[in-house]
Amino acid sequence: MTVTLFLTVFTQPLNAMQQDSVAVVRDSSDNIIFLSLEDAVSIALEESPTVKMAGNEIVKTGYAKKGTYAALYPQIEASAAYQRTIKKQVMYMGGFDGGIEVGMNNSWNGGLSASMPLVNVALWKQLKISAMDVELAVEKARGSKIDLVEQVSNAFFAVLLAVDNNIVYKEIYDNAVVNYQNVKQKYDVGSVSEYDLIRAGVTVKNAEPALYDSENLLQVSLWQLKAVMGIDLDTEIRCKGELKDYESKMTGMIEGGTIEKNSSLAQIEIQGRQLAKNLEAIKAANYPTLGLSASYQWSSMNDSFKFSNYRWTPYSVAALSLNIPIFAGGKRRMDVKQAKIDIENLELQRTDTERSLNVELLKQQGNMQTCIRQLDAARSSISEAEKGYDIAVKRYEIGGGTLLEINDSQLALTQARLTFNQAIYNYMVAKNAIDRLTGKFETEEK
Repeated sequence: MTVTLFLTVFTQPLNAMQQDSVAVVRDSSDNIIFLSLEDAVSIALEESPTVKMAGNEIVKTGYAKKGTYAALYPQIEASAAYQRTIKKQVMYMGGFDGGIEVGMNNSWNGGLSASMPLVNVALWKQLKISAMDVELAVEKARGSKIDLVEQVSNAFFAVLLAVDNNIVYKEIYDNAVVNYQNVKQKYDVGSVSEYDLIRAGVTVKNAEPALYDSENLLQVSLWQLKAVMGIDLDTEIRCKGELKDYESKMTGMIEGGTIEKNSSLAQIEIQGRQLAKNLEAIKAANYPTLGLSASYQWSSMNDSFKFSNYRWTPYSVAALSLNIPIFAGGKRRMDVKQAKIDIENLELQRTDTERSLNVELLKQQGNMQTCIRQLDAARSSISEAEKGYDIAVKRYEIGGGTLLEINDSQLALTQARLTFNQAIYNYMVAKNAIDRLTGKFETEEK
């Protein structure tokens, strides 16, 4: 059952990837590209919106980190102000008569000011938390790639399964048509009853819906593969290989594997370190802070707008400011208690996550063992079912059997072949899940 699915790619980005990172084979006459599993994964890692968004998040957190470090540098500002006096103040000297108006109509101010922290422990702790944000974004990107590899691999194997199942149902239909033609020939010469002819015709009609369903499932599987790869859904695709090519990977030796490199656990570990630093930053709010500031200003006052007659008076100041927290109504103490609860909750989450991951790991290992047993049973069943079907057909041809025997043997053969295909598919899906659980990102062995 050798079937090859064709992949036609018309988009420019995919053509560029073909030249740079994906070794694909193209049919020059039909502009057809044959993709292996490794090719599909490579294209997905280049084109998937999920991976691109994860990369953008890394860049974004990098900018945020730089923005946090900017708090260590002097903050320089320029300012300017104009004030128009509508009613001047009046000053009285020794009595209430003959008051003197004070001030001028126009008042101008402008200058530069700068400030920077000299000692701020809480700020320094926040800078370390920002650095961990980048580390967390990188780990999330790695987790996204691992998840994507699993999704693409599963979708690829789903296409191969749909192809092989379609072949099975096509053979069922072809066999039903051949049997109907043989029965009709016998009926025309009067060697079989009309009931056999009707029964053979019904068998053909019953085989058609399953064939159509398998064809539709194949198309849906191709769409799903295109979607996870990040290519246009209108692209015609085909995958290289067959499910039976992966039969050699189904051995009785199932690697144990550990969840130490699992991406979810790695993210929780980084978040734990962030919460610990956050607790330190909250405690640091009780520490004194020291800041430096300086300003240089110009001012002028005049009753007219003749700027050439203005007299500008500059002045400058520099200052050190020390802030010592004394009492804030207990807010800082409550913040510390909340931070400790967050750390405790995260530790509980880690324990629960580890337990769940270990259960899933054991479950997938059990699924792989079950698939191996199913494959062995299906392999022997196919051999026996093929012999049984051939015997039933020959018995009917010589008048020693019935159509019921042919249909029963055909059903047994179909179930054996479908079980064979499903066992390989389920094994590879379980293997992909284990690769995700163990944090494996190498795709060479897929």
